[in-house]
Amino acid sequence: MIARLVGFLAEANADSAIIDVNGVGYLVQLSGRSLEYFATIEGEVTVHIETQVREEAITLYGFSSLVERDWFRLLTSVQGVGGRGALAILTVLTPEAIAVAISSGDKAMVTRANGIGPKIAQRIVNELKDKAAASGLLSSLKKEKLSVKDIGGKPSSSNHDFAADAVSALLNLGFRPSEAQNAVNTAIEELGETATLDALVRLALRLSSKH
Repeated sequence: MIARLVGFLAEANADSAIIDVNGVGYLVQLSGRSLEYFATIEGEVTVHIETQVREEAITLYGFSSLVERDWFRLLTSVQGVGGRGALAILTVLTPEAIAVAISSGDKAMVTRANGIGPKIAQRIVNELKDKAAASGLLSSLKKEKLSVKDIGGKPSSSNHDFAADAVSALLNLGFRPSEAQNAVNTAIEELGETATLDALVRLALRLSSKH
């Protein structure tokens, strides 16, 4: 089994890359986030590998971190979630954001991934909560304060600070800057200035999951 590749990014495609290791090119399936990360590196890259062997093919799935690989393993342990589905989730959500979705039972966050419907998303948050906790993948939430229910529950004294905190929370959950800002602006319009930060972030997440 191949567990790691150290080489050069020879070619990048929409959802895969060829890693050149001493003149041998390995086709590796990658999440969008990992592809973007490796594309910024000049020189050698270290790709953590999960090898899946099937009758028809041997597929290499690559990751920029061990945490991302561990979440891939957990996601693919859920019935109905294959390698491509797991990579789609890891493309739109950081490992920290996946932990938030599972710990809070928020299937809407998971449905942001292409090809992941409400039923599969519900199965993911239901089945992985205990597994993720047992593996220690939820423990970082206490340190990072990324849980939606722990983001804050008191009205802000300043609407500008309030919006900035909400945008910051969404960025930590894997949103792009423009995406986070637009979602927060829309949520503020609907909820008004008296809403708690918790309510604002929750609405922003729901609004973004509809697009």
